[in-house]
Amino acid sequence: MVLFITSENDVKMRLGVIADANKFITFLLNCQGELKSPAEYEGDVQIHQIKDGVDIPLLNICSGNQPVSICEKFVPKLETELQAEDSLPDEAGCLTQEYMGPLGVTLMKARELLSWYTLHQNPSMSKGGCTQALPPLWVRCDMTDSEGTAWMGVETVRTGDKTTAVKFHSIQCKAPVVGKAPSITLKELKEMHKRRHHPSTMVTRGAALYNLFGSMVVENSIIESQSSVTLDFRWSNVESILQTPPLSSTATLNIKVANGDMRSPIYALFKELEFIQILAEGLRTGEAEWLDPLDTKPAVELTEALIHDLQSKTMVEENQSVEQNQSKTSKWTAESSLSVENSIFHTVRTERGDLDFVEQLWLRMMRSVTSYQDIVDCLKLVIQALKYGDIKPWIHRDSSSSLSKLIQQSYHQQMEPVSLTGLAPLQMLLEMGLDKMKKDYINYLIGQELATLNHLSYYLSTEVDLQEQVERLKKLHHLLDIVLTCSTFLGLAYEQLFHLTQSCLQYYLACPYDEDHKFQLQIRPAVISRFYQKEHPIAWSVEVSSGHGNREVKTSWQVSDRSPVDHVTFDSADFPLETTVEGESESEPAYFTTITSSSLVTFT
Repeated sequence: MVLFITSENDVKMRLGVIADANKFITFLLNCQGELKSPAEYEGDVQIHQIKDGVDIPLLNICSGNQPVSICEKFVPKLETELQAEDSLPDEAGCLTQEYMGPLGVTLMKARELLSWYTLHQNPSMSKGGCTQALPPLWVRCDMTDSEGTAWMGVETVRTGDKTTAVKFHSIQCKAPVVGKAPSITLKELKEMHKRRHHPSTMVTRGAALYNLFGSMVVENSIIESQSSVTLDFRWSNVESILQTPPLSSTATLNIKVANGDMRSPIYALFKELEFIQILAEGLRTGEAEWLDPLDTKPAVELTEALIHDLQSKTMVEENQSVEQNQSKTSKWTAESSLSVENSIFHTVRTERGDLDFVEQLWLRMMRSVTSYQDIVDCLKLVIQALKYGDIKPWIHRDSSSSLSKLIQQSYHQQMEPVSLTGLAPLQMLLEMGLDKMKKDYINYLIGQELATLNHLSYYLSTEVDLQEQVERLKKLHHLLDIVLTCSTFLGLAYEQLFHLTQSCLQYYLACPYDEDHKFQLQIRPAVISRFYQKEHPIAWSVEVSSGHGNREVKTSWQVSDRSPVDHVTFDSADFPLETTVEGESESEPAYFTTITSSSLVTFT
């Protein structure tokens, strides 16, 4: 008979490991309410939680959208001294803390943290045979090992109230290689999965991401853009590595448009919206920071010219003049847009042919006003001309601005007294701009049968205060910018544009203005095939999986033109990173390679 004797040191070591695991898990549980707020743990580790894997794209491969705990190397914030501009030289500056970014721990430390998690989740290690479920734990690694491990993760597999297994994940990354064949074949990836899991059946799924609209190169310089349109493909039964997505794929457009992009088809309208926001801010704070004028002539001179034009014509000639002035306005808008955009971008005509007097006045003032006094002087000229009957301008019947109401009163020589002091001039001009731009959006959206007045009622309401009207106008402008970007650059048909418009309208009914929000549109690949079939994807991945439900295990291979990790910097001296421009590149792109594998450990 052989007796196995456990030494006292082994018992102490085992008890010590259990104590360390319990201490770590207690700390982990206490951090659950501190989303994105790192908490320092002993041993140069910090922990924080995120609601889902969206912030870390690699985690989406394994963790879906469930909350996860993140462990990484503790990075102390560096205190830097800032000297205030208006402080005296001998006064102490204020101290600010600068975050240096996330860093990874060693592979050995990552394994230790994961082992504590596993030990706590093992029913045989708990008195009641049941443990409290924990969110998945992910650990950033410093990639100093030979395999380039960037992340390690573990999550609990439960059946009812009992923990039955844990699932481990490992993510390994390689620096990019230019113009070389893929580092693996689909057959090899399947063999890798088969050796690890011995499955009876395997399923393959593919994904690819194409950039249809991003930064551009103009005269050898890159114009960075916050706007982007990407095309996301998903399909089953992958045939080969880097396969072009089949027409049977599920395709989704992800659309993010930032107002003020110079390529926007309605860039000229954005300049009007920008001026409206200045007026709204001035009305709110009593101060305004004026932009450089778009017109070289003074605002008062332009206003006088508009009044004189009305005075010197008969009614018939006046109607003709309205059309001529509108034609000139449209011509200026297009020419200005082309000048600003160096004649390289598309333009879409959203100008109306029925601008009334107030709208023409707004355009002239918007282009030339540089001070509060300019506004007062221009409005004073118009009000005096109305008071003495020098002009009887035409306006839209449904115009709601204060100046429009004065013009209506002037038809009957019953004008109310007007005070051009304080914030009143700013408010009058703001009302003119809101009125005009709302009609612009109505003209396009309803004219193109993308919406009805009922759909737009929330955005056009005058029952809310002016500040809220400006916010809703921003939403409407953003919506139109998104739709016209897809119409102009992607050539989407009416059916897709209608669904996109309705989706944006519904989103902004409940949500605040957000330029970072990505609007999604399901689309048939055949509709947009010309944009991707001959281009390089910015990301491509294949996933081999087996098992079902929470016991499913996966092995995936992915390439991307950008670094998949944010805590390790790759040496770029040995490879040229090509810039993709509107889906085109002069040479093969440089791809980062990522391999993700998982394994299931069952508790017995």
